[in-house]
Amino acid sequence: MSGKTVAFHTLGCKLNYSETSTLSRQLEADGFAKREFDELADVYVINTCSVTENADKECRQIVRRIQRRAPESLVVITGCYAQLKPKEIAAIEGVDLVLGAAEKFNLSRHLAELSKGDSAKICSCDIEEVEGFNSSYSINDRTRTFLKVQDGCDYNCAFCTIPLARGHSRSDSITGVLRNVNELAASGTKEIVLTGINLGDFGKGNEGGKKREESFYELVQELDKAEGIERFRISSIEPNLLTDEIIEFVAASKKFMPHFHIPLQSGSNKILGAMRRRYQRELYAERVAKIKQLMPHCCIGVDVIVGFPTESDDDFKDTFDFLHGLDVSYFHVFTYSERANTLAIDMKPVVPVNIRHERNKALRNLSYQKMQYFTAQHTGQTRKVLFESAEKNGMMDGYTDNYIKVTTPFRPEWVNELVEWKLG
Repeated sequence: MSGKTVAFHTLGCKLNYSETSTLSRQLEADGFAKREFDELADVYVINTCSVTENADKECRQIVRRIQRRAPESLVVITGCYAQLKPKEIAAIEGVDLVLGAAEKFNLSRHLAELSKGDSAKICSCDIEEVEGFNSSYSINDRTRTFLKVQDGCDYNCAFCTIPLARGHSRSDSITGVLRNVNELAASGTKEIVLTGINLGDFGKGNEGGKKREESFYELVQELDKAEGIERFRISSIEPNLLTDEIIEFVAASKKFMPHFHIPLQSGSNKILGAMRRRYQRELYAERVAKIKQLMPHCCIGVDVIVGFPTESDDDFKDTFDFLHGLDVSYFHVFTYSERANTLAIDMKPVVPVNIRHERNKALRNLSYQKMQYFTAQHTGQTRKVLFESAEKNGMMDGYTDNYIKVTTPFRPEWVNELVEWKLG
């Protein structure tokens, strides 16, 4: 297949971006030339998400667009949607290959055997058989690199399909992570964002048939000593796995940024129980208080789901009031959507869709106010900003250590540089 062109499109999370970037490097090493997704290419690869119904719908729309633009090109679908609903995807007109979780990183071999016009080939698998860990990272795509250190999840939250799509929890070794970090440092990367499906569960794996037991706390200690990387961020960590020792370590570290993203999902203990989350809101409040006690300047992001089955007006008010009173900086708000093969699918009463959207809007407005307030608290301070390479309409963006976004006229000499910046 060398001499062919390939274009990639990613839906979903930071983990998907790191995996797409790795797949791209693999194919380039095998002789493929990379194209932008809106350009003509011989092969289009869509790395899908399946957290919401919308991600499924978006995948179908993209395939239709490719069909109109390049009907002779090969279309490959991989990622979570491909693992969960391979037959549904194979039935989409124009799809040639569906790769499940175990086959994703064998993309090059599958392309060598593929030709247009056959019916869609499904290379999926029983998720129970997914054993290996494939490390991946994004590079050249962004100034900040997303490095996957963990995959899969052993939790069975009532709303979530991820254990079905990605399998059980497994990790890279600390040695393997450090090897990737050294490669990234040599390439000029300044900031690494550690990503995983359940990042705090890092440490489970097999080495030559023997079980390996390491911990996320051990990983951050080793990374703090790594040469050549200026900044590390922890992408998202469950509140029950975010220990006091991790918080204290980040507070004392020069390399780990004062920024946490901690999923909450609901501020109602009743709903947290129905969701099968592994904590109550009191523990969440304790974690936030501990962070703010040690790092008053720390940015804290929150994931929250609205409209989960049985969520009454009072339950939503509990969530709204809890978040309103919490010293956090911004939210990622998700509107609950029904997913097949989850525990929540049979729960009653169901929240009407229009009410779900109203609740989403209310929390997004609150999130905007929170971020405005957090940013205003730092007015007049000087903090280091790492500027990114993307130029948009003559402007460039960067982030402070504590994740305040700064936009300024584009200056090429500032790309991938840490610049002392007075916030105003």
